[in-house]
Amino acid sequence: MSTVHNTNQACCSIPPVKSDYAPKGFYKSYAGFSKVYVTGPKTPGKVALVSVYDIFGFKPQTQQGADILAEKLNVQVLMPDFFEPGEPWPVDQFPPKTDEEKAKLQRFFGGIANPGNAVEKAINVGKALKSEGVEFVGLYGYCWGGKVTILSGSKEGTPFGAVASIHPAMLSHDDVTNLSIPLGLYPSNDEPADETKQILEIISKKPISEKSDYKHYDTFHGFAAARANLDDPENKKHYEDLYARLVSYFSKTAGIPVKE
Repeated sequence: MSTVHNTNQACCSIPPVKSDYAPKGFYKSYAGFSKVYVTGPKTPGKVALVSVYDIFGFKPQTQQGADILAEKLNVQVLMPDFFEPGEPWPVDQFPPKTDEEKAKLQRFFGGIANPGNAVEKAINVGKALKSEGVEFVGLYGYCWGGKVTILSGSKEGTPFGAVASIHPAMLSHDDVTNLSIPLGLYPSNDEPADETKQILEIISKKPISEKSDYKHYDTFHGFAAARANLDDPENKKHYEDLYARLVSYFSKTAGIPVKE
């Protein structure tokens, strides 16, 4: 029997959606990564954001979200290829159908997609940006990446000034026990309500509660990343609302204006 690392059924069954969006950014090597998607200003200013994609890697909808944040906040957004030197989960093998395919997916979550491995990589990017003079680095992530962001923000000496977790997989209230920076939490209908409630209770007792943010989205897991179907009006509505929410959240936590 394979160890089950991710118990979120929606995360392990809802497939990604094809998108014709053309990302506006470019790729470069940075902070130990050979491939990082970069959008916004060519060089980082006083504020930068780092994005942790979902298990499908670079996808147009996720990059579109980065483009929105970069434009509205006038900041550089970096999305590293966290699965280097391996690959993201192949779209043609999702969702897994047989017991062996399901076990293989769980091994993926326990191996190359082990959130703990990505945490150190994310922190390295944050430290690299700080070393270049960036004063505030925000971190946000989706699904699997949502778990990575919370863990990264909870590390002692974290370089991040705020984190945001969007329809996070493997959600656990234990992950926020040591969190000392603001949290933006945006679960869907497919995340465990009891864990969300406990996280909000823990955050409410911390000094970070004033700048933290929360909204429950009455829709499916993955609506803001690779699984987003922006041809669907309902999905598009939630997608646009989520990114407007992120713009407002990072504007508040970083102390920067929103571009009209």
